[in-house]
Amino acid sequence: MNTEVVRMTQEIHAPAAEAYRAFTRSLALREWMCDGAVVDARPGGRLYAWWNSGYYAAGEFTALEPAQRIACTWHGRGEPGPTAVEIVLAPAGDGVEVTVTHAGFGEGETWAQAQAASREGWAAGLENLKSVLETGLDLRYVQRPMLGIYLDEFTPEIAARLGVPVTEGTRLSGVVEGMGAQAAGLQADDVVVTIAGHPAGDFPSLVGAIQPYRAGDRVAVQFYRGSERHTVEMALSQRPVPEVPASPSALADAVRQRQAELVAELEGCLVSVTDAEAMHHPAPGEWNALEVIAHLIAGEIENHIWIGDLLNDDERWSDRFENPTNVAARVQAMAAAMPSVADMVTAFKRSLEETAAMLAVVPPALVAHRGTYWRLGRIMLEQLQENTHVREHAAQIRAAVASARGE
Repeated sequence: MNTEVVRMTQEIHAPAAEAYRAFTRSLALREWMCDGAVVDARPGGRLYAWWNSGYYAAGEFTALEPAQRIACTWHGRGEPGPTAVEIVLAPAGDGVEVTVTHAGFGEGETWAQAQAASREGWAAGLENLKSVLETGLDLRYVQRPMLGIYLDEFTPEIAARLGVPVTEGTRLSGVVEGMGAQAAGLQADDVVVTIAGHPAGDFPSLVGAIQPYRAGDRVAVQFYRGSERHTVEMALSQRPVPEVPASPSALADAVRQRQAELVAELEGCLVSVTDAEAMHHPAPGEWNALEVIAHLIAGEIENHIWIGDLLNDDERWSDRFENPTNVAARVQAMAAAMPSVADMVTAFKRSLEETAAMLAVVPPALVAHRGTYWRLGRIMLEQLQENTHVREHAAQIRAAVASARGE
């Protein structure tokens, strides 16, 4: 047995209770260490974590002393057997000293690779843990480059409609102005199949493909435009990160300001539109204007559910890029229940206000979880940034109404 251990220490200016939570709550683990996690924090309880890179690990908690010590087994993908991880939390000035010891590695090349990966992983992880607990910022996000793309659903039916000869890929709904994808010439309905030589069949694999790179690096992107396959070199862009207001009330005010612009955009394309025109389907399977608004309402309902999850210090998780607001039966049912433009717009405004109102009453306990609060604020502000999503759907509404009028 290899007696050498991986031992890392990081001093963090945060309460020991926050550091303990970071290792024992699935929501918190995702905010600094992994991309997904399931945690049952009790002696004998399970731990399962996974990364978009394809690595995953499973283990069992063997000891838990709140704000002092965590111990668990660890068995990662491709590793010959389980190892042991111990986390000790010790007072250090006004904060906590976190020491991670990873032991139990065996002899041989495979074990040597696992040990090296452990050393690299814990070093990066503890650096990020310090950032998340002290400032809220997830370094994996703020330092990760961007392609500058918006994603859309991609199914065999959509592939056939677009004339794309593959069914595995990431379909674009548009590109971000001024970023790498636009400069490289990509556009809506292009289907990306590889990035830097790695398959890009869904959102996690796309993120994993660019994870080793930094802004300014150049990568090869292969994509289909209709039946033709193209390869372009794309410069990865710097990620713009919104400044998250320090208080929930200020965050709610910032969200309301952007929501007002969103509502004005939507109402502008519904002037003089009758209910009959709003219920007209431009073509079989295409949304009418009411169903487009229903989709936007469904998105806000998902926000409400997600904020509620954060308030419960837990979070639903999917390791696939899925958009529940695109479920046809859901938007059809909502439009059938409110077959009126006025009623649908009122419901949309109400759903927006509910989102802002939930943000305004976020309790101090959630704000104290700096990583969770920063992620909440960042995602809410980014959703509304430049209202690109709503502008695309406003154009969809105008096209549906024009079809109803025979234009």
